[in-house]
Amino acid sequence: MVRRIGMLMFDGMNMLDIAGPSEVFTEANSFGAEYGITYVTVDGRDVRASNGLNMSADGGAFDDRRWDTVFIPGDDRFPKGPEPEALVRATRFLADRAGRLASVCTGAFLLGSAGLLDGRKVTTHWRHASELARRFPMAHVEPDRIFVHDRDLYTSAGVSTGIDLALSLVETDYDAALARKVAQSLVIYLRRSGGQSQFSSLLDDREPSQPALQMLVDSVRSAPSQEYSVDRLSALSHISPRQLTRLFRRDYDTTPMRFVQHIRIGLAKSRLEAGYSVTMAAQLSGFGSPESMRRAFIRYLHVSPREYQRRFGITQPRVPKTS
Repeated sequence: MVRRIGMLMFDGMNMLDIAGPSEVFTEANSFGAEYGITYVTVDGRDVRASNGLNMSADGGAFDDRRWDTVFIPGDDRFPKGPEPEALVRATRFLADRAGRLASVCTGAFLLGSAGLLDGRKVTTHWRHASELARRFPMAHVEPDRIFVHDRDLYTSAGVSTGIDLALSLVETDYDAALARKVAQSLVIYLRRSGGQSQFSSLLDDREPSQPALQMLVDSVRSAPSQEYSVDRLSALSHISPRQLTRLFRRDYDTTPMRFVQHIRIGLAKSRLEAGYSVTMAAQLSGFGSPESMRRAFIRYLHVSPREYQRRFGITQPRVPKTS
């Protein structure tokens, strides 16, 4: 039985959001799977992806077809909104005729505008997760997930995670052995460890509302090894503990002490990426020990420091190792 996959395309879409899953299903076919991929656009005309490649359409999104799965790619313009009404209508139309619906990256915004995220657990690119939650408050956004499956809805995080999602669909449709063969053939992991946090900054670049808070942030970054408590942070900033906690919650959506931990993690990530040993990175980033840093990484990034360095560090360390 051929499983019918519909890929919605439009001008400005992120090419990899479509190309990645398509390669997974095509490779699965070489191992005996039966996927039929059809590329559709709103009006059946060819489109141009964000990287300039022209894409040929097999038909229109409003053609009378039934799908086993429909994929909705992302567009860097979607988080700013609003999404084109024709695309919203096409998404709704396709969803009504699909057994399951999948979005990649910011394609989740198109699903939201089509009213398909209410009451669902979803994810998107870590950079846009907070905006997705703001625009669609009825959705339950899980910002650290690589992909989320909620009944007949699948949403994946940034760009390449559409490949992870497609592999999971192959495993669901057939079995883990076939999905593993596909992953090995494409030279990728069947299941990558950790979440999106390992790729993102735990603290974004938003400006604090008060100069005193900015001075405090700068002080912690310049001296991460100091002993900090809410009372000490209060004394350094000349802001009462209660007001300080309120400001951190409002400006950074976190607590003062968790903020300090996030600064240390950010510094440690930079050291590990530069080739410092785990021990030295822990010392320079304000952690009392490598074990303390490991616990923080596991808690917030869901990956150990050594694994993080293996993935993101330079090939040759530039500093001597002490461990």
